[in-house]
Amino acid sequence: MITFLEGVLAEAYPTHVVINVNGVGYHTLIPLSSYDRLPQVGAKIHLLTHLQVREDAHVLYGFSTPQERDLFRLLVNHVSGIGPKTALDVLSGVSVTSFKAAVVAGDTKSLGQIKGIGKKTAERILVELKDKVGVAAAWEAASAAHAPSPQDQQMTDAILALIALGYKQVDAHKAVKAVAESRPGQTPSSDDLVRESLKRLA
Repeated sequence: MITFLEGVLAEAYPTHVVINVNGVGYHTLIPLSSYDRLPQVGAKIHLLTHLQVREDAHVLYGFSTPQERDLFRLLVNHVSGIGPKTALDVLSGVSVTSFKAAVVAGDTKSLGQIKGIGKKTAERILVELKDKVGVAAAWEAASAAHAPSPQDQQMTDAILALIALGYKQVDAHKAVKAVAESRPGQTPSSDDLVRESLKRLA
């Protein structure tokens, strides 16, 4: 099992990276949340990984934080009907903290807005993850201690709203992030973020 890669970032895209480890290039799929934390191409990088072995391929998935990888594994291993691609979509659509908060609150509406997750899958997530011993209790404590900041919550709501309007997840994420960064020190509402993002996407 490959648990991490350490080398030089050779290529970086919103969906994948190539890491040069002693002359060998490792193609690794990543969520948008990890893409945001990547160093410049050519810089050293340490990326946590999960290796999926299939009959036709060995696929590497990469994560910037242990929390991202833990949530990915929890979804893939414990929620029926969710594979690696959908798990990456979840991590790309919402932060780990926001996802946990939604599960603790039983918020199927927010979960159902994530790309690849419909109403039925959102309900299945709640049932199957809340049944895990200690998961709900641990997440409840974590949610109370590390609740999403108002800005994080507004950005997540805006991204989900743009996806609901038909925009690609990558484009929605980039636009909302750009708008938020253009207004430092402010906490614009999700409606403001959506309006400004739509201008950028037009």
